[in-house]
Amino acid sequence: MLRRLMTKNTRNILLLAVGILIGLSLGLARGVLADKPEALGKDLPWQDARLLAEVLERVEREYVNPVDDHQLLQAAIRGMVSSLDPYSAYLDGDEYDEVKISSSGQYSGVGIEVSMEDGQVVVVAPFEGSPAAEAGIRSGDVIATIDDVAVNTTTLGDTIGRMRGKEGTSVKIGILREGSAEPLQFTLKRSRVQLHSVKSELPEAGFGYVRIAQFSETTGDELIAALRALRKSNGAPLKGLVLDMRNNPGGVLEAAVSVSDAFLDGGVIVSAKGRTPESKFEMSATPGDELDGAPIVVLVNGGTASAAEIVAGALKDHHRATLMGRTTFGKGSVQTVMPLGGDRAIKLTTSLYYTPSGVSINHRGISPDIELERDHEPSAVAPAVPPAADAPLLQRDPEVKRAIQELKVPTVSGRGGVTAAVRYP
Repeated sequence: MLRRLMTKNTRNILLLAVGILIGLSLGLARGVLADKPEALGKDLPWQDARLLAEVLERVEREYVNPVDDHQLLQAAIRGMVSSLDPYSAYLDGDEYDEVKISSSGQYSGVGIEVSMEDGQVVVVAPFEGSPAAEAGIRSGDVIATIDDVAVNTTTLGDTIGRMRGKEGTSVKIGILREGSAEPLQFTLKRSRVQLHSVKSELPEAGFGYVRIAQFSETTGDELIAALRALRKSNGAPLKGLVLDMRNNPGGVLEAAVSVSDAFLDGGVIVSAKGRTPESKFEMSATPGDELDGAPIVVLVNGGTASAAEIVAGALKDHHRATLMGRTTFGKGSVQTVMPLGGDRAIKLTTSLYYTPSGVSINHRGISPDIELERDHEPSAVAPAVPPAADAPLLQRDPEVKRAIQELKVPTVSGRGGVTAAVRYP
């Protein structure tokens, strides 16, 4: 998902229009409005407003169970926005909080990544340095209770919400652990947790690997720190880099621009077109290449979307990287998060974006320079027994191994990107 914030003026106009429509609908439902009102203006479809009011009145009066006006209107708003396209949405308080957390990359809680597996809330991993990690919570632990109350196994969001809270407050978590006869109890003090979107390692001397899972406000700074750490571990400048953006759903637009800028000396990174002045923009790279022209292979697949496609498109169009994998998802639109009253918001598609070559990838995706077999197809060289989860990266991920092999191919290049490969028989 690609997100931006909205200016105050545009937000006020939208609030006024929605307020007028809802207010008139409620008035109509009470039989207040008999004729076409002058206040609606010539452009507002007052007949549809009357129809909405009539439907509300019928549902309220005749539906088999009592219904609440507030819930009906919330559902009407949600349906109105979601009908526009798959990415526009009305966000209630909890949903808006989740967007803010994913965008900012931080929240107050205990620092656990969890998933729902077979009706149990399972710890995927505690975040490094978090209260959960320091207390000894492990991957594979099952969360059974929070503050002595059983977790809700029908919705993961409820469990996550109960573990979050004000910084400095405590929460008691009951854990079921394989090998332990009795549940384990952990009392954790909530703290500020940083969600890290970038992971890196040096799988082979001279060649770095960076994985970007999503784009938050901190991703650009995390990338720079990761590249510098790789150079330090290598003891010399990197000979090449694998940038892994497989199954990266996107995120904050500015973060994608920052990541692209880290590898480009100049030129357009992305441009966008929409109906309002704020939705039309062009963003360009600044001088300086963190890799000083060393080759890059970007791993992509059908789950590479939105902000991740901006990075892939910019590096490909500027001949700065080789794309390897499968055609990307093809989400070429920008969503703007527009705050509303009551800690709610709408996420509205406001622009289509274009790669530096002026191409819209919406519903098309970006084709890789080197196509690999599909995810569901077994590799001809795959081992009979899958490697262990803690095996070295090049053993457990053949696509990363293939990318590093590509980086070793001698190239003819100028500073800023590969222009031609020279292969020797």
